Order: sequence, then structure tokens, then C-alpha cells
Amino acid sequence: MPSDSNLNRREFLKTGAKTTAGLAALQSVSLITNPERVFGANDRVRVAVCGVHGRGMDHVHGYLRLKNVELAALCDVDENVLRKRLAEVEKTGKAKPQTYTDVRKLLEDKSIDAISIATPNHWHSLIGIWACQAGKDVYVEKPCSHNLWEGRQFVRAAEKYGRIVQHGTQIRSAPAVREAVQKMREGLLGEVYLARGLCFKWRKSIGHAAVEEVPAGVHYDLWTGPAPLKPFTKNRFHYNWHWIWDTGNGDLGNQGSHQMDVALWGMGLQLPNKASAVGGHFMFDDDQQAPNTLNCAFQYDLADGKRRMIEFEVRHWITNREAEIGSDSFGKPQGPIPTTGLGGPATGDRNTIGNIFYGSKGYLATGDEDVCAYRTWMGEDQEPGPHAQAAGDHYANFIDCVVSRKKENLNAPIEAGHYACALVHLVNASYRLGRTINFDPATEQAINDEEANLLLRDGDRGYRAPFVVPEKV
Repeated sequence: MPSDSNLNRREFLKTGAKTTAGLAALQSVSLITNPERVFGANDRVRVAVCGVHGRGMDHVHGYLRLKNVELAALCDVDENVLRKRLAEVEKTGKAKPQTYTDVRKLLEDKSIDAISIATPNHWHSLIGIWACQAGKDVYVEKPCSHNLWEGRQFVRAAEKYGRIVQHGTQIRSAPAVREAVQKMREGLLGEVYLARGLCFKWRKSIGHAAVEEVPAGVHYDLWTGPAPLKPFTKNRFHYNWHWIWDTGNGDLGNQGSHQMDVALWGMGLQLPNKASAVGGHFMFDDDQQAPNTLNCAFQYDLADGKRRMIEFEVRHWITNREAEIGSDSFGKPQGPIPTTGLGGPATGDRNTIGNIFYGSKGYLATGDEDVCAYRTWMGEDQEPGPHAQAAGDHYANFIDCVVSRKKENLNAPIEAGHYACALVHLVNASYRLGRTINFDPATEQAINDEEANLLLRDGDRGYRAPFVVPEKV
């Protein structure tokens, strides 16, 4: 059991009370909703990308290739990264975007139509809510939330302010995977009773990092934002923040949120009745707090008396494959596989990332967002069945909806993102508390479990003023 699994109830309640008080006295920028903009045939959508150290540059390149988009601004709290990324954009021959270190200043610019968020997880919902309040449409990276409660607040803000909000689970825009889901809807597999998500992703140890001075050009207070302000170490900063509870959600939230989403999508489910996880941080002695090996289970009790299940597994090192996912026979990557150095994904084809759906007539497997393929095996003899591979353009889908104002055409609306990320938060809470969570999907609350409910709204961490997710959006 993890070292923080025996969380102190008194501290939970005390921190939760502070959080509530802080939320009630929200201190944030004064944001005024912009009037609805009507786009003409020759208008370009002005987009700002927030967080450009890693994934954010994929956003930049995604928007630069769209003819009806202008990259209006870049925002990052690390001025060193910002200068480097600005130079890279200028080399493309495109117009020079404005630069910001404080997203609140960026959101005051009424000429910007949409915000694309690729910051660390603990900032996603807050920037998204602020952007909705400021009249901006939003593309937000997965996971859309750092805890379950703020994800629901994000959904409420999008609805209240009438914003287009796309979740960054881009595999939903892949024609092959959309075809796979449609075939399951049409009964290809018969009765689909179980989905399994796989996140077998090679991860090196992050080691131990000593406290040091904040690097020149880094606005560390802004980087920390809603989280507690702690001494700077490299393992609390670029990329390795994923493995620290104050800022990340482990590999379950980092990579696994993609496959959680596909599992829900394929099964036609939302929130479970039970969630449970066991595992640990095995093999390495380092600063990582989140587990690197985790077995998760979700139980769904349906209105017709039937039951469905979703399983999810995270592994971090030497392992086998399942359903040929990750092998050359399954499909080829649609583009270069990104690398992030220490603690990031390994190059090559060692990872096994995808989903498997089991039905009465066969089973179906999907690859990850880089492969965008599916394969099927039918009948008791597991004969090869329908298969396909084709990627899509998630950024184009978002921009099309920004222009048309038709949120129903979004491939990954924020509501779907919230449900997928809620599963991540539920099993992370189960792991940390060391018990199964009984859950009410209607209220989005754990049943008779005060500690779980506090943890599901970051009760163990709280929000640091003025970076507070509001009670009323």
C-alpha cells in the first residue's frame, strides 16, 4: 500500500474547510464575456496556445497548418521556452505571435477567439473556466481536470457561457476508431460486456532531485498556480510534474485518460457505481509519488438489471503485449513518436497502449492515438474480422465547430472528457485511500465516504489564492 494511503481524516476535513472558504472568496482576473463573434467566409480564427514546452508545440503546428487559423499568441511561464518557441514559429514564415507569461493578461485580449491549453494538469480546468468567462472557446489537453469536482465546474462554465470546448483526446477524430465504435453499436461483437484499457508505457526512473534556485526566466509562482508553493526541484518542473500529486495524475491521467475515454465511448457508458484500484510504485527508488503499476476496475449497474465492467492496467517496464497492440502487425504510427527524455516514453515500439472490447461474438482492439487503427477477431476460432487504420485532424474539428458554433459536431466535447477523467480521479482516490469507492453517478459523489469526496475535489491539497476554481462559475 502506498505511503500516503492512510490519509489523516482530521487533516482532510481541515484542508477541505480551507478550500471551501478560499473558493467562496474567489480572487481572479475580472473577465467579461465577449459578444458572440460571427465568422465570415474569409475570417481567420485567432488562437492562443498556453504552455509550449512539450505538447503545446503539437498544438502550434496543428493550427499553423490550418488555413483559417491565425496563431495569435503564445503563453508560457518559462521565458526561456517562450523565446525558443517564438523563434521556431518565426522560421515557418508565419506572422509573429504575441507572447505572454501570465495567462490572465492573455485573456484580457478581446481579439483572441480561442485558447488552446497544454499546461500542466493542475492548471487545465482553471484556465478553461477563465477562458469561458472571457468569451473564448477552448481546446484543452487531457486530462481536462486535476480532480473530479473541478472537471464538472469546467463543464458548467462551458454550458453557461455557450462556449465550444474540445477535449484533447484526439483519437476520437480518427476515422478508423470511429468506424470501430460504430461497428460495435451495430452489433459486430454481439453483447459487449467488458472493455479493457492498456497503458504499458516504458518509463525510466526520475531519480531524486535536490532543492535548488528557481532558474532565471521562470515565473515559478505562476507555474505553481493553484497548487501549494513548494521549493523548486527539477522533478517538480518540466514533465516530471506528472508524477507528483500536487500537479499531476500519474500515467493513469497522463496517457491513460486517452484509453479511459475510448473505453467509455466504445461501451456507451459514463460514470460507474464502483471503482477500485490496487498497485504501487515498484522497482524504482525516486521522487515519484504516483504509482507506476496499477490494476483498476469499474462496475456499472445498468437500469435493465445487467452489469458491465471496465478494467484498466498501468505497467511501467518489461511486459507482454495484448491483442497484438503495439506490434508491427497491428498498424504503423501515423507520424513521429515524441520523446521527452528522462521519465518520458521510450522510442521505438516497446509500448503497448490501446483498448480491447469483449463481446459474445468476438473481440475488438484499438491502438493508441499515434496508430489510430482497429482489428477484430471473430467467433470461437478467433478468425480475423474487419479492420482499418486512418487518422484524423482533431484541431480542424475544433476550429470547424468554433466557426459553425455547432457544439454537437465536436468529436470530443468537454462532457465526454469530464467522464473519462472522472474515472482517472476515482481510481487514483481508491489507490490512495486503500479501498473501493462506492459512487453515485447522479450526484457525482462517493457514497458514505467523506474522505473520498474531499480527495475528489483536491481536499488534500486545496487551491492557493488567487488561483481558485470558483464554486459558482
